[in-house]
Amino acid sequence: MRRLLPLAAILALAACARQADTAVAATAPGFLWGVWHGFIFPVAWVVSLFDSDAAVYAVPNNGGWYDFGYFVGIVFIGVGARKTRTVYRDNVIDVRAKPIPGE
Repeated sequence: MRRLLPLAAILALAACARQADTAVAATAPGFLWGVWHGFIFPVAWVVSLFDSDAAVYAVPNNGGWYDFGYFVGIVFIGVGARKTRTVYRDNVIDVRAKPIPGE
């Protein structure tokens, strides 16, 4: 029974998903707009917290190409491209076995 609980939760969440009913116009945002929106995502997200008219994702868009551009904008150009942690190795631990005195 416990195995079915996660599956039921996933199915319940999937039931909430739906597609837009309207046809997408030819001028809908595409790949390049997706790249731009992905790149400015951190700023747009902060602005969207204070302004209900601001959005972090264009709807409607032209589908898969916009999504791919959004992904590229976030991961490769935007926030995901930052290297925030650098590890420096300045000392080496000697791990060789040493004799115990008295044996």
